[in-house]
Amino acid sequence: MLRTIFLLSLLFALSNASVQDFCVANLKRAETPAGYPCIRPIHVKATDFVFSGLGTPGNTTNIISAAVTPAFVAQFPGLNGLGLSTARLDLAPKGVIPMHTHPGASEVLYVLDGSITAGFVSSANAVYVQTLKPGQVMVFPQGLLHFQINAGKSSAAAIVTFNSASPGLQILDFALFANNLPTELVVGTTFLDATTVKKLKGVLGGTG
Repeated sequence: MLRTIFLLSLLFALSNASVQDFCVANLKRAETPAGYPCIRPIHVKATDFVFSGLGTPGNTTNIISAAVTPAFVAQFPGLNGLGLSTARLDLAPKGVIPMHTHPGASEVLYVLDGSITAGFVSSANAVYVQTLKPGQVMVFPQGLLHFQINAGKSSAAAIVTFNSASPGLQILDFALFANNLPTELVVGTTFLDATTVKKLKGVLGGTG
């Protein structure tokens, strides 16, 4: 009898549970595994659901000749709790987004301008590479290493979307050479020689 009453009470509670339309992030509070706390609805504005940063090309004057302009929850609070985000990629000639992974999301890339060679490596080490033209789309499954390279002689641009408001990012080259991981450990785990490792650490600002 008690079990029946409990189940009925649970069903009643679920049927009357309030459903939030949105949860605009309160960026002044700490992020949790479930996202940011919500701003009170009375303080939410239409501009919380608008982001204008993707209309301007990023600065590609850097070591990779590329730029990523993110519209993640930290830049676009209206995404909080919605399970999606977006970004703009700009690649100068010879520009590259190095091998990287998004631990928290799959990615869809839509080419706006130019030509981009993109690809990913599966957990079985199968390689999938395609050169994309404007209007073409490619998907990169969650957690897999992938890259984008400008395949043309002019600048290229793309929009990427993720099925997470905070997809995360780890760039393989930076993880190996842009920190204080000791050279001997990098040598032992990558089969590179110490001279090459130290050179790459010097280029990317690593130590050790």
